[in-house]
Parts: sequence; C-alpha cells; structure tokens
Amino acid sequence: MKLFRWLWAAATVGLLAEAFRVAMFVVPADEAQGDIFRIFFYHFPSAMMTFLFFFVSFIASIVYLVSRNSNPVRAMKADAMALANAEVGVVFCTVVLITGPLWARPVWGIWWTWDERLTSTLVLYLIYVAYLLLRRFAAGPQMQTLAAVMAIFGYVDVPIVYFSTRWWRTQHPAPVFGGGANSGVDPRMMPAVWWNLAAWLAWGILIASFRYAVALRDQLKEQKEALRALEVTG
Repeated sequence: MKLFRWLWAAATVGLLAEAFRVAMFVVPADEAQGDIFRIFFYHFPSAMMTFLFFFVSFIASIVYLVSRNSNPVRAMKADAMALANAEVGVVFCTVVLITGPLWARPVWGIWWTWDERLTSTLVLYLIYVAYLLLRRFAAGPQMQTLAAVMAIFGYVDVPIVYFSTRWWRTQHPAPVFGGGANSGVDPRMMPAVWWNLAAWLAWGILIASFRYAVALRDQLKEQKEALRALEVTG
C-alpha cells in the first residue's frame, strides 16, 4: 500500500509538471484575453474538483448517518472519508475564489461582484469551512452526526452554484462547456484542460487518501482511549 502511494505521488508530480508545461507553453494564448486566459486552466479544473470532492463528502456523510447505529465500523470509515474529502474540497474551492478575482480584474475591471455565481460559491466555501471548524473544535458524541448533516446541507448549494449562470443573468460568463451553441474553447486549448483535470484529480485523490488514513487513525485512537477510560472507571 505504501509503495502504491509513492508511485501515485510520483505520477501526480509528473502529471502536474506536464499540465503546467502544456498550459503555459504549448497551447496558444486566447485571441481576446491574451495570456491572462491561462488562469482558466487552473480555475476550471479547481471548480470541477470542488464539486467532485464535496460530492464524495456528501455521499460519505449519508452513509455515516445510515450506518452509524447498525454498522459502526462502516460509519467510522464513512465519517473519515467525509472529513478528508471535505478538506480537499475546501482547498480547491479556495483556489477557485483566488483565481477568479485574479482573472476578473483585468477582464472585468473589478476584483469581485456580488452576483449569484460568485456569492453562491462564497457561501459554499463558508459552509464547508464551518463544517471543518465544527470537526476541529466541537466535541461530544453528537458532533459527527451534526457534521454529517452540515455536509449534506452544504452540498445543496452545489447545484445552485452550477446552474446560477443559467437561472440568473450574472456578471460571470455562461458555462464554457455545455453553455449553448457558442460555448466551449478553441480545440487547440483542450489539451491543457484535460491535462490539468487529470493532474489535479490525481493530486486531490492523493491528499484525500492521506487525510483519510490520518482521520481514521485518530478515530481508532479516540475509540481505544474511550474504551480504556470505561475499563478504568468500571
């Protein structure tokens, strides 16, 4: 298992390096925006990874709630999976919220506007940051249940973020993919999109697997300490 992780880490570094090379030096600059458009190759994959890892956290939270009484071992693993993927999702969402304004300033002339897409993305970020704060500072047997409910509630905002540019007229442009007849990017730029999607997916899986192992180890440690305390008091 450890060897596989090291191989995965090496492959991830290779993917990230190639993705950077293709995005920065191979694909052409955008005809209208110039080189600033290259932020897209990090902004878009980060948004997709945000949705993906929050989705895994959402599913794991449901599994935890369903099995917390009937199958404690499965529930423990699901809870660790929910936490690990929420952490990685927050990292990607942070990248989205940083690269967005960096792109917007030269293109829109402003760093930020409180339109539906940007506001709903910020709300999504704050919900999952609150989830992580709950996991970090709250204690007691109900903490994991409350956290699972918060993760499920938070994911409801993901469809709002995704469809916001379809439901409302926003400053944010229409979806690049699947947004209509004129959506999409120049086919010459697609290699950079695919390389970065693959690279950041590999990176996210790598970090989530490490965080899952740590979270599960911590839960097992807490369980052993609780059993030891019961034995002492008993």
